[in-house]
Amino acid sequence: MMHRRSKPLHTAAIALLAIALTTAPGTAQNRGSTSTLRYGSGLLDVPVASVLPHLTIVGTYSGFGISVDNTLVIDRNGNVVGNGPAFDKWLSDGSVAFGLFDRAELGISIQHFDDPEEGGNLLGAFGRVSVLPSSMRYLDLALGARYVSSPSFGDDYGNYEFQPGRFAYPDARIYNGYNGHDEFSSNLTPYVVATATLPGFEAGPDYDITLNLGWGGGMFSAGSDLEFYRTSSSNGLFAGSALNFSMGGGRYLNLMAEWNGFDANAGVQVDFGGLRFGAFMLGMQHDGSSTIKSRKFGILGSVAFCTEHGGLCSNVPEPPAPDTVMIPAPPPDTVVIERQVVPPLPTGTPSTVCLAIGMNVEVMLTAAGDTLVGPSRVSMRELGPGIVFAGTNAGEAEWFTEDEPVMLEERRFDKSGNPVRLDCDDIMQVGMHEGVPVFVERSAEEPYTMVYVPVAPGEWQGYEFGLQGTRG
Repeated sequence: MMHRRSKPLHTAAIALLAIALTTAPGTAQNRGSTSTLRYGSGLLDVPVASVLPHLTIVGTYSGFGISVDNTLVIDRNGNVVGNGPAFDKWLSDGSVAFGLFDRAELGISIQHFDDPEEGGNLLGAFGRVSVLPSSMRYLDLALGARYVSSPSFGDDYGNYEFQPGRFAYPDARIYNGYNGHDEFSSNLTPYVVATATLPGFEAGPDYDITLNLGWGGGMFSAGSDLEFYRTSSSNGLFAGSALNFSMGGGRYLNLMAEWNGFDANAGVQVDFGGLRFGAFMLGMQHDGSSTIKSRKFGILGSVAFCTEHGGLCSNVPEPPAPDTVMIPAPPPDTVVIERQVVPPLPTGTPSTVCLAIGMNVEVMLTAAGDTLVGPSRVSMRELGPGIVFAGTNAGEAEWFTEDEPVMLEERRFDKSGNPVRLDCDDIMQVGMHEGVPVFVERSAEEPYTMVYVPVAPGEWQGYEFGLQGTRG
């Protein structure tokens, strides 16, 4: 009754793996990434070009309801010949996706948890490879494919070649072989997609915009000439957009809208640093005349686990507001009776010290090697509570003294060399680690290979990516 599709699936898997091993690393998702209903990261049903970070695992559950007064009866010519019984059901899907080398994403899915006599489980696999280099900071391009097994309805339907529909539930009316119509083949869905990321305006909330455009076969185009299956069709062209708002503390609000080739869908997801929850509506333009042409409301939940540091994936915390060098307030005015001779201030060579807030302050360097700060030119070695430098330094932090790694965007950086001096004009902050700001050189390109954390005023410790595998 069903034709095996293992060979196309095997060929697609080998092709994706080959591209992943020969392509320079692409851009991994790290800012409020969203989950599709059943195919890993992306919008609702539309893929994006970015991929999950290396060794990140995301598990997703989604479910939606269908309730119509009757179903349509279709003959072998694809024509509506009558009405069937009502259909009222809650449908569920699950998937697990994981990132590989910051340039590929693979996963599996189970769609339609139900009785084999009603179509059974639809088993799926999916993969996507980012093909642009990481130097393309605001544009991604990816090749991908999805595979979903065919449903089975027992022997009552004869030798039908059933195909999976785009809503992920078995439908005995969807098969290959309608008289006078194009081939309906939706098991394998190859696609290409491009994603552009546009930063939001500086004024107002912190947000960015992603725009996605792509083309695909399979579920994105199969059935485009069947009247009962589609209201309209773009013959495989799909598009989508998302507004990604930062709410602080590693939380993001994502508003999404898309066109998957047949349906206009919209949804909202909230990311609590690895825990995501969402709601959505499928088929916004439909009137509810059948199971396919009806609006469908549903919910989604996903968990993102970063195996590199053994916990939930939380986004980089918001950097603290810039501090300043705090100098004590002058004492209250007093009446001076006796004359005092003010000793001359120590002399030295003007210089600057880069603080943990990313700002240079002026100091004096003496011939004896002392660093003098403040109006009174006090030696840094003799500082008391009167002068406080802004920002948080690693200094005596346990993680620093124990030579623990620095984690930035789910990537591990290990201590490298001795502390160095840096100029604040040459560095910029890119994140936080255990309450201490993390900086990179302004000329560095993503993905970063070296980061720096402030140890003490004017002293910075370098941490290098990839050292873990070279140590004995």
